[in-house]
Amino acid sequence: MGSPETVAPLYPEPQLIRVAPANRAPNLLLRRLCALADAILDGIACWLGTMASFWLIHVLFRSTAPYHWTRDTVSLSTLAAVLVVLILNRDHAYGSGASLLQIRETERAIRLSAQVVLLLLAFVFLLKLNLPSGALLIDFFILPPLIISEKLLMGAVVQFLHVRGFGVERVAVYGAGETARRVVTTLLNSPRLGFQPVVVIDDNPRPQGGFVSELGYRRPRAVPIHSGPLSTAVLSSSGCSLIIVVTPHLSPEKLTHITRTANLAGIRVAYLAAGMDQEHPWIESMEMDGLLLTSISEPRTPWHYALAKRVFDVVCASFLVLVLGPLLLAIALWVRLDSPGPALFVQTRVGKNGRHFKMFKFRSMRTDAPQYQNSPMDSTDWRITRAGRFLRRASLDEIPQLFNVLLGDMSLVGPRPEMPFIVDHYTDQHRQRLQVEAGITGLWQLSADRHFQIHENLQYDLYYIQNRNFVMDLAILTHTAFFALNGI
Repeated sequence: MGSPETVAPLYPEPQLIRVAPANRAPNLLLRRLCALADAILDGIACWLGTMASFWLIHVLFRSTAPYHWTRDTVSLSTLAAVLVVLILNRDHAYGSGASLLQIRETERAIRLSAQVVLLLLAFVFLLKLNLPSGALLIDFFILPPLIISEKLLMGAVVQFLHVRGFGVERVAVYGAGETARRVVTTLLNSPRLGFQPVVVIDDNPRPQGGFVSELGYRRPRAVPIHSGPLSTAVLSSSGCSLIIVVTPHLSPEKLTHITRTANLAGIRVAYLAAGMDQEHPWIESMEMDGLLLTSISEPRTPWHYALAKRVFDVVCASFLVLVLGPLLLAIALWVRLDSPGPALFVQTRVGKNGRHFKMFKFRSMRTDAPQYQNSPMDSTDWRITRAGRFLRRASLDEIPQLFNVLLGDMSLVGPRPEMPFIVDHYTDQHRQRLQVEAGITGLWQLSADRHFQIHENLQYDLYYIQNRNFVMDLAILTHTAFFALNGI
């Protein structure tokens, strides 16, 4: 559960991407074979997971299985495997790109497991099979890690092939800024698409060189920037077969120039659809008789999601407070003994709709440090106590915010609350993050950009606000748990 005050060294220079040249024509056959292999592995993972759940019930409870136990479990596991592949294929999972920090992929795995388990329960009930329903509950917890692990393995295999030039198209991205960074991130983390960005072209005047780094967990990969006008020489030297234009509101003359230059270089042109307007990020699209219509609509929170989120927050926060009670007392005592002052640090923060509230933390800085100023970015900062260095690195200073969750000031998942003097300088775009409840953890805390200020990385909060749902919250909490276990 990282925080804006997390102390850690800045990540090193991004690793520049190098991709072996490939044939300009995409290897569609290899992509289709990879998609087929992915579907087969999904089915195998689901089959093994369902079989394992019944085996665990059989071993743990030493049940005397009827003579057809094996036959029924094999049949039900096979049905589960088929359902997984059909549901994923319906969701276009075998041809889609990755989402920000892979959160939507984890969300899909959790939702998929719930759907499969419910369908299997209905199947067992309707056919009156003599099988323990508890096994399917275990299956719900086994399937997500199996499916996610299979996806990671398949992604690694495809990346291995791409690095050697198999089944990949080299892509140039025309444009700069956060939109280009988002596109580069998506392409780098979507091996099934087969598009590998190798250069970002920025024709705005700027010093030559630089790179665009991905939005990632740890050390980001990066794509070099070519500063200067678009030309056939630039496109030919990069070996690209596709250029993706991500800059919005280009003049007709500029679009004509890009298209003509790409045609002369013998490469295709793709244009990013509307929806990246920074002033209006809430874009909805619909198709009407072959026409693509877009409209602007503010994000809405369904009442059932708000209710489920609040109930989940209260139940989980109460459970964690009870379980972590001895740890809370031990940390409080350590803070008091380590340096003069109270164990808790109380600070005014800004939450939903700009409402001020008192946020609780274990004190990690000296009492003579100013209460309201930018957070330390270096572990050697004079304000941080000895105990505070460890508490910040392990994010244990954030635990008292569970009481903020119980009081209704915060949620487990949401944008981090900032101090009033920072919010006072918010732009209209930044104020959009105040539309939802502040959270203990979120997408920004899971990214490598957590080492920088929150308001400098608005894209994480806007992505969450636009796509949030209960299963996404579970996915973010799952990633947070692994994040903490890895010592990040």
